[in-house]
Amino acid sequence: MNTRVLLRNGAVIDGTGAAVMPNADVVIEGDRIVSVAPSSTSDLELGSDATTTVIDVTGLTVMPGLIDAHCHITFGEPASNDELFFHREASTAMLLAAFNVQKLLRAGVTGFLDADCIFNLGPALRDAIDAGMVEGPRMTSGMNALLTAAGGTAGRLIPDDGQLGYAHVMRDRDEMVRTTRQQVKYGADWIKIHATGSVPNRAGELTVWTLDELRAVVDTAHDLETPTIAHCRNATSTLLAAQAGVDLILHASFIDDVALEAVVESGAAIAPTFTFLANLADHGAKVGAATHQVDIFRGEIAATAAMLRRAYDAGVRLLCGSESGFSLTPYGHWHARELEVFVAALGLTPLQAISCATRNGAFALQQPDDSIGVIAAGAAADIIVIEGDPSQDVTVLQDRARLRNVFCRGVEVDLNRPWPTRNPLPGEKLGMWSTRPLTWDVVHP
Repeated sequence: MNTRVLLRNGAVIDGTGAAVMPNADVVIEGDRIVSVAPSSTSDLELGSDATTTVIDVTGLTVMPGLIDAHCHITFGEPASNDELFFHREASTAMLLAAFNVQKLLRAGVTGFLDADCIFNLGPALRDAIDAGMVEGPRMTSGMNALLTAAGGTAGRLIPDDGQLGYAHVMRDRDEMVRTTRQQVKYGADWIKIHATGSVPNRAGELTVWTLDELRAVVDTAHDLETPTIAHCRNATSTLLAAQAGVDLILHASFIDDVALEAVVESGAAIAPTFTFLANLADHGAKVGAATHQVDIFRGEIAATAAMLRRAYDAGVRLLCGSESGFSLTPYGHWHARELEVFVAALGLTPLQAISCATRNGAFALQQPDDSIGVIAAGAAADIIVIEGDPSQDVTVLQDRARLRNVFCRGVEVDLNRPWPTRNPLPGEKLGMWSTRPLTWDVVHP
């Protein structure tokens, strides 16, 4: 027997950027949306073999579930690279990921991309979600990020070759090609490249791949019908990534005119992921984070956002990502903050920002724009119902208390359960003797 759900008389944001449809009915059957129509004209022919659950959403907003295009579900919310790389085994990391991924659903996230993962765990978690073994949103996954010996964001913690945590260090062009093929073989939906890295005696992140090296990975992946992602924290890396044919560029920090032109020509999408920087700059002091570079972070957001607004106006697809998975971006709390930054810093309207977090996110899930991330007949039944009007104020999407219903694959998520909590695992966190040296002068000022 088929089961239908009727969301009756809500205000519908369809995810395309179109105006809000007031007083509309949305009908779900199985994992698809059957119809969307004004309540006053809806004529549901429900057939004698159908049962219908009617949910009155009068005064509430119905919209697509959020798609987080940059979420590190296997990282486990470390407060440092030391914790990320050295404080858990692969089995423990998988248990933590399975525990944490349910939080995304309960925050209104119905799809996400995990571009790189520790211990190459992502594809197995994705398959467990698809098989119904683990409760979580739709997921696409990469495996270890590909790095050169110059490293990534963890500086000298990254080995000169081999694998550690989320990193797989490439020794030469042949290894780049071979590893790309292996990752596709073992289930990667995306291949991620760390195009920039932190070098201790240099400011910012340097470009640590050549154009030829980037093309070796991109061409190999594309030959195997697999898209690529690049972490780019400067204009040069963004330019090279676009020239190499990278499909999704993360950050695009300090993108300049030349890089912007290359991105527009290449058709690459961008997920700026401002949320981590914004959280650190705005709220880091509340949790004891080092805040001596706050002005630098604010400057990066402002400079990059101005150029990305030009990119948006030129037709570049912008995606919303939270970089959830660190202590400054814990799971279930900040997945919607990127919309707030898009409105405040890029000057997008709330409906435009919502499209970046819903319809545009179909790209991260490797699905057509009209098949997911939208409220339309035939689209995936990934829907949230929220108290408030996100078309006027996107910050309401950050408040889980406002969520009334979440549907993923047409199945309603139980929002009435207590929020998942746990105790720390043995050895999970740094055991610090002190936060500063106990000198004689400290005792005798």
